[in-house]
Amino acid sequence: MKAFLGSMTGRVFITLLLGMVISAALTQLAADYERLRQFEQQRDQHLLERAEQLVMATEIVPASARMVYLSVANRPGLRLELGTPHPLAGTPTWFARSLAARLGQGYSITSAASRPPSCELPNRQPVLYGLINAQWRGACEMLNVRLRDGAEMRLSVLPPRPSTAGLETDYRTVIALFLLSIGALAYAVARMTTRPLKQLAQAAQDLGQDINRAPLDLTGASEIRQASAAFNAMQARIRQYIFQRTQMLAAITHDLQTPLTRMRLRLEKVSEAELQERLIGDLSAMQQMVREGLELARSMDTTETMQMLDLDSLLEAVCADAVDAGQQVDLNGRAGMALLGRPLDLRRCLGNLIDNAVKYGREARVNVDRINGAARVRIRDSGPGIPQAEMKRVFDPFYRVETSRSRESGGTGLGLTIARNIAEQHGGSIALANHPEGGLEVTLMLPEYYPNK
Repeated sequence: MKAFLGSMTGRVFITLLLGMVISAALTQLAADYERLRQFEQQRDQHLLERAEQLVMATEIVPASARMVYLSVANRPGLRLELGTPHPLAGTPTWFARSLAARLGQGYSITSAASRPPSCELPNRQPVLYGLINAQWRGACEMLNVRLRDGAEMRLSVLPPRPSTAGLETDYRTVIALFLLSIGALAYAVARMTTRPLKQLAQAAQDLGQDINRAPLDLTGASEIRQASAAFNAMQARIRQYIFQRTQMLAAITHDLQTPLTRMRLRLEKVSEAELQERLIGDLSAMQQMVREGLELARSMDTTETMQMLDLDSLLEAVCADAVDAGQQVDLNGRAGMALLGRPLDLRRCLGNLIDNAVKYGREARVNVDRINGAARVRIRDSGPGIPQAEMKRVFDPFYRVETSRSRESGGTGLGLTIARNIAEQHGGSIALANHPEGGLEVTLMLPEYYPNK
């Protein structure tokens, strides 16, 4: 869940969901308030008509029978009764003025200063599916009424009785369906919006493993098409740059072979044996550096075709070749998984790691297993190890730890660099650690291939 909320899809989904829910809630709230005000106005008009009819009907009833009539005629919301006038209010209300205009001359309608006790009680009406209650603001007052025959009466305009709709109606199903529909719409929009970005991010990730991957399709919105076109152009430039650099190094290597060979032939004529040995050693180091420089350039080139590989078989073949070459290599364990990779590159990666272990630690103990859906290959030697401060620097090209590994052992300092480049192109990683029992342990992690991805 945390990963989803941290993703672009999750953030867009939450933003859209909250935005739509808040907008819908505000719209519903405004509509309910408007409906409530319309109901207040309609009820006031209805009470005004009822008050007119009640006053005029009471007038034609004999005075002796008016109390009995009113006990039957009074209904909730409007009550007319005999009684002395209450003190007058300063200004007549809208209801008082409207009733006086309807009744005409001969009637006296005035607003009393006091109000019926029920007007002071809280009277709230449910809105927004009963989640919020709004205060009733319709007519609620007391009027002094004097009929044409001089009879004094009091007219009480009362608020509606408390609504029980919120208790009788269960809005939970309505709200749940509303939220589900809004959530589904928000998720669909979020997926549609972020899918091109995910495809672009996946293409950028795949680019590190295969520089020759097919270009992105220029589909979708104009901004996405523009970004995809820029990505394709960048991929083409990187591919051209790597090709030119590899070609340049190959040409340099080829061109250097002839003068280096002539130098070796001429060194054979040096009469002093010690000087001859030193010069031939330096020349051999130069030739090895040129060859490994070319290997470094090729390790960043991904022209080799990706294939399905059995890691266990590949490891057995590499270790067998090392044993045939006279190296002390021991292989234990099995990964039991398939990899999608480049055979020659992976052989070069594993070969470099085993060569380093044998060269600097006399032996290579290779252990392979499977952990968290990835293959783990651990190669341990019996050498002096590497100081902790030098762990990261050993991956730099041409860097060697002189305090722990002698230059006399040979090498140019490119083996680990080449191995790391190949591992990263296959979505893996290489880590170094000094083993508690002595020696350096190199851990190579390679992810498993899932066909359904």
